[in-house]
Amino acid sequence: MNVVGHLQCFVTVAEELHFGRAAERLGMAQPPLSQRIQRLERELGVRLFDRSSRKVELTAPGRLLLDEARDILTRVDRVYSVAERARLGEVGTVRAGLPSDLGGPIVAALIAAFRARRPDLRLDLRETGTADQVRALAEGALDAGVVRHPCDSRDLELGPMLGQPLGVLLPSGARLAASPEVHLADLGGRDLVVSPREEAPGAHDDLLAACRRHGYAPADVHEARHPQFALGLVLAGTAVALVPRVDDTPGVTWRPLAGEPLAWRTSCAWRRAADPEHARAIADFTAVATAVLRSEAGMAPPDAAPARRVIPRPSSGFLA
Repeated sequence: MNVVGHLQCFVTVAEELHFGRAAERLGMAQPPLSQRIQRLERELGVRLFDRSSRKVELTAPGRLLLDEARDILTRVDRVYSVAERARLGEVGTVRAGLPSDLGGPIVAALIAAFRARRPDLRLDLRETGTADQVRALAEGALDAGVVRHPCDSRDLELGPMLGQPLGVLLPSGARLAASPEVHLADLGGRDLVVSPREEAPGAHDDLLAACRRHGYAPADVHEARHPQFALGLVLAGTAVALVPRVDDTPGVTWRPLAGEPLAWRTSCAWRRAADPEHARAIADFTAVATAVLRSEAGMAPPDAAPARRVIPRPSSGFLA
């Protein structure tokens, strides 16, 4: 019996709860589909569906088996993906996602450190938001990633959690720019510019909620995909940006927030690899990425003592 094919039929019928629509999705006639389901039921010794002239429903055993069947099919897809990568000569590649705001110097340092550690592997980096990274990891399109928290980390392995304090980017002529540090509540009435919510929904929502808790309710929130667009809004005096420490730029000033009430939470994430060599490659990437985030981006474990906190290297981008 073609177990994979029969499980695919079972999952499709379970999703449609209609043999006709399931057969259409699978590109086959309905009678052969019904025969496959019956054969699978005989093989497993349980009835998977309750059928009537009006409806199709999963039985209790069918509901229990559905998640297992989906997991098996996902694993089979990954087997084919590995085989295809081997056919294309890409077995020695680590595919990793990085957030777009990480900054050029940090990306360059990560590439250099990984080359030094694993010169035998090719590193395929992709600029990808957290939400897309999580989906790509689940589908096997990425091997590892650097994600913002909170995010849906079910079925993912996570590296050490690192925090990165945020400050405020202001027009240089603003009154607050003359202060050594700024209280969030002092930003009241000003617009806020942030990266699109779709890139990291959890981090985006947490940031706005923390602003409100500390007395800053932005007059309006602008989403900017490109740092230069956000910079223009700040330069025009229409908004401020809450970002990690950045390079000095004519016309804008970065100031720390009093009490460090805001921080990005970042970690590496990956799916456990079945192949030991592939697992070692992923482990080497995550170790390198974590070390670079600490040394080059000034990230540190959230409970690290302030006196030991690394002073971040300014990055070329300033949106999170």
